Amino acid sequence: MAPESLQIIGTAHVSAKSIENVRNAILENKPDVVAVELDLNRYQNILNEKQGISSKNDFQIKELMKGDKLTLFLISGFLSYMQRKIGDEIGVKPGSEMMAAIDAAEEVGAKVALIDREISITLKRAIDKMSLFEKMKFIYGLIASFFSKDETIDDIDSITEGDALKEVMGYFQEMSPQAFHVLVTERDAYMAKMLLDIDDENVIAVVGAGHKKGITNFMNHPEKIPPLYELMSLKKSGISLGKVILFSIPVIFILIFLFAFLYGINVKTSIIEYILLTGSLAFAGSILSGSKIYSAVTAFLAAPITVLHPLLAAGWFAGIVEAKLRNVGMDDLTDFRKCQSFRDFWENDLFRVLIVVAGANIGASIGAILTIPNILYPLFSKLLGFG
Repeated sequence: MAPESLQIIGTAHVSAKSIENVRNAILENKPDVVAVELDLNRYQNILNEKQGISSKNDFQIKELMKGDKLTLFLISGFLSYMQRKIGDEIGVKPGSEMMAAIDAAEEVGAKVALIDREISITLKRAIDKMSLFEKMKFIYGLIASFFSKDETIDDIDSITEGDALKEVMGYFQEMSPQAFHVLVTERDAYMAKMLLDIDDENVIAVVGAGHKKGITNFMNHPEKIPPLYELMSLKKSGISLGKVILFSIPVIFILIFLFAFLYGINVKTSIIEYILLTGSLAFAGSILSGSKIYSAVTAFLAAPITVLHPLLAAGWFAGIVEAKLRNVGMDDLTDFRKCQSFRDFWENDLFRVLIVVAGANIGASIGAILTIPNILYPLFSKLLGFG
């Protein structure tokens, strides 16, 4: 089943002209349904912002600091920052055309349909499918955007037109084909499926200009749309080589120290060196990330233990202490999403906590790597009678 009449409006998310086009189309055509490129969470955030209500998402700093959630949060935040950066240059708030569509739908009595895939699923699938090199290029692009003073696009409205749009999408696809497939192609298929499932006669869909062609193609060839369970599934955690190595390292550490002790080799000095090496580098990583001294001391104390436990990280403990010292709360989470520049990020206490988490973890990891040639290898040599 599909709508009898469907008009797809491709917009630039930070374009004043797009806002006007969307509103006029809905008021003139008076559709039964206005479909918008939003998921439930983003839709609720727009309504809350419209009504001046702060987001009430459950905020747990301990959960946020865990690896996959931390990565998703930072990428989502930085992508929002880049969109705001463009919007500020031309005086239009990101997402304004979606808000205009929702407001116009209310005026004509149309229903609002949310047709986009949940953003957390999209980002998680993108990260899972990107190669290490693609992730490095993506991170470099995010960091470089902080320091770029050049305008991204001279005429933002041109992004809804053929040549300019093709150039932008082509660059994105070249930078990361896997991310492009998840962020664009998969969502085209998902939104096409959502539109095909709408039974009402007259529908107007408001989507980013980069999705219009793909959605139209999938709707014309619905047999090419993957099953929804494929588009919504997340990669299951399996026993990868990386995990085997991760869990093997602490076992090797402990076994070498244990056998050395049983064979009568003095391991006291080696243990002290291990504690000082991992702890000191975790301390240094925390301090260099701008932490307070108590957080750095926590990283020092936690590192020798967490290095031996693959499910723990020194940065988590340092981050918890840093969060308490900075009194991080919902206001910091809200402000993080509104940061306009690198300076704004640096002045945000939540961002500072996350940087401390990363810094302490990197320091502890370097310490663990240096432990192998400087401490474990000499002990292993003595066990084999070479030392």
